[in-house]
Order: sequence, then structure tokens, then C-alpha cells
Amino acid sequence: MTMETEKKMIEVQNVRFVYPHNNEEENVIALDGVDFHINKGEFVGIIGHNGSGKSTLAKLFNAIIFPTQGDVWVNGFNTKDQEHLWDIRQTAGMVFQNPDNQLVATIVEDDVAFGPENLGVPPLEIRTRVDQALAIVEMQAYAHQKPHQLSGGQKQRIAIAGILAMEPECIIFDEPTAMLDPSGRREVMTTIRKLNQDKNMTVIHITHYMSEIIGADRIIVLDKGKIVMEGTPETIFKNVQALKKIGLDVPPMTELAYELRNEGINIRDNILSIDEMVEALCQ
Repeated sequence: MTMETEKKMIEVQNVRFVYPHNNEEENVIALDGVDFHINKGEFVGIIGHNGSGKSTLAKLFNAIIFPTQGDVWVNGFNTKDQEHLWDIRQTAGMVFQNPDNQLVATIVEDDVAFGPENLGVPPLEIRTRVDQALAIVEMQAYAHQKPHQLSGGQKQRIAIAGILAMEPECIIFDEPTAMLDPSGRREVMTTIRKLNQDKNMTVIHITHYMSEIIGADRIIVLDKGKIVMEGTPETIFKNVQALKKIGLDVPPMTELAYELRNEGINIRDNILSIDEMVEALCQ
């Protein structure tokens, strides 16, 4: 293994994925020759219109499905290698859109313990992991609650704790805030940023909310199964017209800067946050 390979958490090599159709219709090409990699400790946002291939990618990372063509490597393991399926799923945890689909037990701490129990972790170690995972998502006070009594944001944080208890090195978030209200979204985003910044965990965040990924290291933009843009949030979001053309929004402050520039106000085009906007206007 070279140094370069050791730094990569996920590598996608010339991946094509086709959903076969049962009836007379044509097959659906979800991904069409996709190439990129994600480094360990990186926070990468993946955006694209519905049907662009985002969720297909997420399932490929976690070996839920396998490429029709090409290869996906997770921490040096090829997802097609059946022998290493558990290693891959333990390395790359997955948090879905609807937390209710990920909660399995009637008590919060039992739910968080479910994953490590299945991995055969000894009981004392499970106890430690459950406590630590609940502390990271700031839900220790709810350990003995029933999950159905919690808010959407709290449920999603419990789902994240359940993944953390399995000690993955990478977490894939597939639109984790889509079903939440604004305060639930804030709770979950605070947790995601904390995992990346404080725990140095590799985070892949698939989302429809552009403001959630202004702090990402890199953004990958998908359209019709291909990567159409890749770069830092500043370089991606200043392409307002190009993004709108493929049905995507930009963060509200970037939109405002764009409109102000159109009105002849000299303001930079890569503003992402309210703080940056205030600073630019004050100058």
C-alpha cells in the first residue's frame, strides 16, 4: 500500500451503475463513469438534483449495492470482495433520511447498543461505547427514554449514536435532515460538524440544503450520473447560473451577493455566510 492509498478513505474508479428495468422500458443509468476519492478526515458534501445519482453513490460506499462497472474501495477494501463486507460496513457507517427506519429498540440505550452487540463486542465494552456515543451526540440525559417520545432531531442524533457505537472511521449521511424542522436540522448539523472537527472522522454529507455544506472541505456536484463540478464551497457556489441550470440552489448569502452584483454593487462573489456578508457590506 502506498502512502497515497493510505490517506484515501474512499476511492471510486470509473463507476457505472445501471438499474435494470423489469418491463419493456430501458434500463436506468444512475451513475455513468464516475471517478473521485475522499481522503481520511475530510468533510465532503455531495449535491445534485433528484435522480442525479447521489443516493446510489451512498449505497455503493456502504456495499449495499455494487457497481455494474468499475470499483469502489473503502479503506483499501474493494466492496465487491465478499470476505471484507463486514470490515467495509464497520468502517463506513450510514445514516439515512428517516431516523424511524434506523431505530430498532424500545429504549434509547438499547438502540445504541444494537450495532456493537451484533458485532460481538463484549458487554462491558458495549456499555462504554454506548455512554461515549450518547455523550458525543449530547443525548446522555435521554438514555432511558423511549425513542418514539423524542423529537425528529433527537431521533436522528440517536441514530447517529447507534452508528458511532460501532466505531466507524467514516460516516455517510444520506439527506439526514430532509425530514426535520429547522431546529432539528441545526442539532444534527452541529453533531456532524463536531464529528468531523473534534473526532477527525471522515464525513460524506449528501444534502438538498446548500447552507449545510458551506463548511465542507470539498463539494462534488452530480448531474445525470456524472460529476459536473468539484471544488471548495467558495469555488462551487459562485457558479450561481450553472447550478440553477441543473436545478440546484446556492446558500442564501451567496444568492444575495449575486443579486447585489447584478445591481452594480461591488461585492465579492464567493460569500457563503451571514458573517462574511456583514463584513463585506461594512467595508
